[in-house]
Amino acid sequence: MSNVCVIRLSLLVAAIAAALVVPAQAETRVKLFLDYRFEGPSAPYLVAADRGYYKTEDLDVVIDTASTPLEPITRVASGDYDIGIADINALIKYRDANPAAPVMAVFMVYNRPPFAIIGRKSRGVTKPKDLEGKKLGAPAADPATAPWKIFAKVNDIDVANVAVDNVGLPVREPMLAAGQVDAITGLSFSTYIALKDRGVPPDDIVVMLMADYGVVLYGNAIIVNSKFAATNPQAVRGFLRALVKGLKETIKNPQKAVESVLRRNDVAKKDLELERLRMAIKDNIVTPEVKADGLGGVNALRLAASIEQIGLGYEFKAKPGASAVFDASFLPDINQRKLN
Repeated sequence: MSNVCVIRLSLLVAAIAAALVVPAQAETRVKLFLDYRFEGPSAPYLVAADRGYYKTEDLDVVIDTASTPLEPITRVASGDYDIGIADINALIKYRDANPAAPVMAVFMVYNRPPFAIIGRKSRGVTKPKDLEGKKLGAPAADPATAPWKIFAKVNDIDVANVAVDNVGLPVREPMLAAGQVDAITGLSFSTYIALKDRGVPPDDIVVMLMADYGVVLYGNAIIVNSKFAATNPQAVRGFLRALVKGLKETIKNPQKAVESVLRRNDVAKKDLELERLRMAIKDNIVTPEVKADGLGGVNALRLAASIEQIGLGYEFKAKPGASAVFDASFLPDINQRKLN
């Protein structure tokens, strides 16, 4: 073979090799803002990171924690963060007050919210009507306090006969444990665990999950900055696909999933965070509706009804429709979202 032929063959082989090389796709950086600190219920987002599910979607996800319930909404709306986890009911009111805010919900995590009234049998509180004539500790900053008026309305509670005390968040559980109030508003999986940890006997704690007593609200959802979603739709879709995997892994094996929380929270107690996570899975995530329809979606009629319920305790400037609050176009395929 001549030198010319050898050179031509070498060039051809090099060209074919170059054609077969697929350049690595640059990862999209996503800033994620959780609804609170690293605790049991945050496991799905952390599992998705630890198992490489975000990386598989070409995402570089940075995860930070919030200090107040409203913070994820304001930080995502401002563009400081791309994606967040927040109470959709707070988002509905925020959008009503700030209609031009570029923030929307795209995935429902808590099909039923953890909003609850927590009482003690020893204080005479076992059912909603027992709150009449009692003192209720209700921190104004707590998301479970906002639907108190809805809970009272649908359960025919005479609110004029309930002494509502705007107690501070740090003293809420201590006050109930000490008998300074008869019941409190709170998140079921947080307040119940906190009371047990303070030595209150479990059989003396009564958790009235508002969703069991006529409150049709949804709970925490994935929210996104609308401008980010418009320019990075595949990143949002990829994030949700990764989250679905993280959710399914967490549901399947919460004991293993909680390890992702403990790696990021040195003061967390495994038994408490595992119980908190299992409560969230059972009461808020894997509901009959989710078993039937899959993770992440909403029922438009129920969402519309929940907006109507919010109006029982909040005066809308311009009541939004369900489609203005939740955008289902980013959801993964239903076959991916089904639990079975």
